[in-house]
Amino acid sequence: MQEVMDTADCLIDQSSVEHALDRMAEEITRDLGDKLPVFYCVMNGGLITTGHLLTRLGFPLEVDYLHATRYRGGLRGGELFWRVSPEIPMAGRHVVIVDDILDEGATLAAILEHCRQAGAASLSTAVLVDKQHERKASPDLKATYCGLEVVDRYVFGFGMDYKGYWRNAPGIFAPKGL
Repeated sequence: MQEVMDTADCLIDQSSVEHALDRMAEEITRDLGDKLPVFYCVMNGGLITTGHLLTRLGFPLEVDYLHATRYRGGLRGGELFWRVSPEIPMAGRHVVIVDDILDEGATLAAILEHCRQAGAASLSTAVLVDKQHERKASPDLKATYCGLEVVDRYVFGFGMDYKGYWRNAPGIFAPKGL
Protein backbone atom coordinates (compact mmCIF):
# COMPACT_ATOMS: atom_id res chain seq x y z
CA MET A 1 0.00 0.00 0.00
CA GLN A 2 2.86 2.40 0.66
CA GLU A 3 4.13 1.82 -2.86
CA VAL A 4 0.71 2.75 -4.26
CA MET A 5 0.95 6.13 -2.54
CA ASP A 6 4.62 6.62 -3.33
CA THR A 7 3.99 6.18 -7.06
CA ALA A 8 0.52 7.78 -7.29
CA ASP A 9 -0.25 10.83 -9.38
CA CYS A 10 -1.45 13.79 -7.31
CA LEU A 11 -4.44 15.08 -9.28
CA ILE A 12 -5.54 17.71 -6.74
CA ASP A 13 -3.43 18.95 -3.82
CA GLN A 14 -4.75 19.58 -0.31
CA SER A 15 -4.76 23.37 -0.75
CA SER A 16 -7.08 23.05 -3.75
CA VAL A 17 -9.32 20.67 -1.80
CA GLU A 18 -9.53 23.18 1.07
CA HIS A 19 -10.41 25.99 -1.35
CA ALA A 20 -13.17 23.84 -2.89
CA LEU A 21 -14.60 23.08 0.57
CA ASP A 22 -14.62 26.81 1.39
CA ARG A 23 -16.59 27.52 -1.78
CA MET A 24 -19.05 24.70 -1.10
CA ALA A 25 -19.61 26.00 2.44
CA GLU A 26 -20.36 29.50 1.13
CA GLU A 27 -22.93 28.11 -1.32
CA ILE A 28 -24.56 25.89 1.31
CA THR A 29 -24.69 28.74 3.81
CA ARG A 30 -26.33 31.00 1.23
CA ASP A 31 -28.98 28.39 0.39
CA LEU A 32 -29.62 26.65 3.72
CA GLY A 33 -28.27 28.86 6.50
CA ASP A 34 -31.75 29.74 7.76
CA LYS A 35 -33.43 26.33 7.23
CA LEU A 36 -32.24 24.20 10.20
CA PRO A 37 -31.11 21.42 7.83
CA VAL A 38 -30.00 17.92 8.67
CA PHE A 39 -26.81 16.64 7.05
CA TYR A 40 -26.43 12.92 6.44
CA CYS A 41 -22.90 11.67 5.96
CA VAL A 42 -22.60 8.69 3.61
CA MET A 43 -20.15 6.37 5.35
CA ASN A 44 -17.31 5.59 4.99
CA GLY A 45 -16.26 7.79 2.09
CA GLY A 46 -18.19 10.88 3.14
CA LEU A 47 -16.65 10.98 6.62
CA ILE A 48 -13.69 13.23 5.85
CA THR A 49 -15.59 15.53 3.50
CA THR A 50 -18.43 15.88 6.00
CA GLY A 51 -16.07 16.66 8.89
CA HIS A 52 -14.18 19.31 6.96
CA LEU A 53 -17.34 20.81 5.45
CA LEU A 54 -19.36 21.05 8.67
CA THR A 55 -16.65 23.00 10.49
CA ARG A 56 -17.05 25.69 7.82
CA LEU A 57 -20.80 26.10 8.37
CA GLY A 58 -21.68 28.73 10.96
CA PHE A 59 -25.38 28.03 11.37
CA PRO A 60 -27.47 25.55 13.37
CA LEU A 61 -27.80 22.11 11.82
CA GLU A 62 -28.14 18.47 12.77
CA VAL A 63 -25.87 15.65 11.68
CA ASP A 64 -26.55 11.96 11.15
CA TYR A 65 -25.08 9.25 8.99
CA LEU A 66 -26.10 6.37 6.80
CA HIS A 67 -24.12 3.55 5.32
CA ALA A 68 -25.01 2.30 1.87
CA THR A 69 -22.32 0.95 -0.39
CA ARG A 70 -21.72 -0.79 -3.67
CA TYR A 71 -17.97 -1.28 -3.26
CA ARG A 72 -17.49 -3.31 -0.06
CA GLY A 73 -13.68 -3.01 -0.25
CA GLY A 74 -13.36 -3.62 -3.99
CA LEU A 75 -12.47 -1.43 -6.93
CA ARG A 76 -15.75 -1.86 -8.85
CA GLY A 77 -19.29 -1.29 -7.65
CA GLY A 78 -21.77 -4.11 -7.30
CA GLU A 79 -25.24 -4.50 -5.82
CA LEU A 80 -26.35 -1.84 -3.31
CA PHE A 81 -25.90 -2.96 0.29
CA TRP A 82 -27.50 -1.03 3.19
CA ARG A 83 -25.50 -1.29 6.40
CA VAL A 84 -27.04 1.48 8.52
CA SER A 85 -30.13 3.65 8.05
CA PRO A 86 -30.16 7.16 9.55
CA GLU A 87 -31.73 7.76 12.96
CA ILE A 88 -32.91 11.38 12.55
CA PRO A 89 -36.24 11.38 10.67
CA MET A 90 -36.19 13.09 7.28
CA ALA A 91 -39.90 13.91 7.03
CA GLY A 92 -40.42 17.63 6.58
CA ARG A 93 -36.68 18.37 6.87
CA HIS A 94 -34.22 20.09 4.57
CA VAL A 95 -31.88 17.19 3.89
CA VAL A 96 -28.29 17.37 2.65
CA ILE A 97 -26.56 14.13 1.65
CA VAL A 98 -22.76 14.46 1.86
CA ASP A 99 -20.46 12.03 0.09
CA ASP A 100 -16.92 11.90 -1.21
CA ILE A 101 -17.47 11.27 -4.91
CA LEU A 102 -20.12 11.18 -7.57
CA ASP A 103 -18.88 8.47 -9.91
CA GLU A 104 -21.60 6.51 -11.70
CA GLY A 105 -24.11 7.61 -9.06
CA ALA A 106 -26.09 4.41 -8.51
CA THR A 107 -25.50 4.55 -4.75
CA LEU A 108 -26.38 8.22 -4.53
CA ALA A 109 -29.51 7.74 -6.67
CA ALA A 110 -30.72 4.97 -4.34
CA ILE A 111 -30.06 7.12 -1.28
CA LEU A 112 -31.94 10.06 -2.82
CA GLU A 113 -34.91 7.84 -3.58
CA HIS A 114 -34.90 6.69 0.04
CA CYS A 115 -34.94 10.35 1.18
CA ARG A 116 -37.83 11.21 -1.14
CA GLN A 117 -39.84 8.28 0.16
CA ALA A 118 -39.04 9.37 3.72
CA GLY A 119 -40.70 12.74 3.03
CA ALA A 120 -37.79 15.20 2.96
CA ALA A 121 -39.03 18.79 2.48
CA SER A 122 -36.04 19.51 0.27
CA LEU A 123 -33.11 17.43 -0.87
CA SER A 124 -29.57 18.56 -1.68
CA THR A 125 -26.35 16.71 -2.32
CA ALA A 126 -22.80 17.77 -1.55
CA VAL A 127 -19.89 15.84 -3.01
CA LEU A 128 -16.24 16.72 -2.93
CA VAL A 129 -15.49 15.18 -6.33
CA ASP A 130 -17.47 14.59 -9.52
CA LYS A 131 -15.77 12.13 -11.86
CA GLN A 132 -16.15 13.22 -15.48
CA HIS A 133 -17.46 10.46 -17.76
CA GLU A 134 -20.59 9.33 -19.60
CA ARG A 135 -21.50 6.39 -17.32
CA LYS A 136 -23.75 8.17 -14.80
CA ALA A 137 -26.71 6.14 -13.53
CA SER A 138 -28.93 8.92 -14.88
CA PRO A 139 -27.91 11.67 -17.32
CA ASP A 140 -29.49 14.33 -15.09
CA LEU A 141 -27.81 13.14 -11.85
CA LYS A 142 -25.70 16.04 -10.61
CA ALA A 143 -24.62 17.15 -7.17
CA THR A 144 -26.22 20.31 -5.83
CA TYR A 145 -22.86 21.33 -4.37
CA CYS A 146 -19.68 19.99 -5.96
CA GLY A 147 -16.17 20.92 -4.96
CA LEU A 148 -14.02 19.50 -7.73
CA GLU A 149 -14.09 17.60 -11.00
CA VAL A 150 -11.63 14.84 -11.82
CA VAL A 151 -10.75 12.91 -14.93
CA ASP A 152 -12.04 9.38 -15.41
CA ARG A 153 -9.42 7.52 -13.37
CA TYR A 154 -9.64 5.52 -10.18
CA VAL A 155 -9.04 8.09 -7.42
CA PHE A 156 -8.30 7.93 -3.71
CA GLY A 157 -7.64 10.30 -0.84
CA PHE A 158 -9.68 12.70 1.27
CA GLY A 159 -12.24 9.99 2.04
CA MET A 160 -11.96 7.89 -1.10
CA ASP A 161 -10.09 4.63 -0.65
CA TYR A 162 -7.83 2.32 -2.57
CA LYS A 163 -8.69 -1.25 -1.47
CA GLY A 164 -9.74 0.08 1.94
CA TYR A 165 -6.61 2.20 2.44
CA TRP A 166 -5.53 5.81 1.90
CA ARG A 167 -8.82 7.54 2.76
CA ASN A 168 -6.51 9.70 4.88
CA ALA A 169 -4.36 10.91 1.96
CA PRO A 170 -4.23 14.73 1.99
CA GLY A 171 -5.46 15.38 -1.54
CA ILE A 172 -6.86 13.49 -4.50
CA PHE A 173 -4.59 10.86 -6.04
CA ALA A 174 -4.71 8.24 -8.79
CA PRO A 175 -2.68 5.04 -8.73
CA LYS A 176 -0.24 4.59 -11.59
CA GLY A 177 -1.86 2.57 -14.35
CA LEU A 178 -5.47 3.02 -13.13
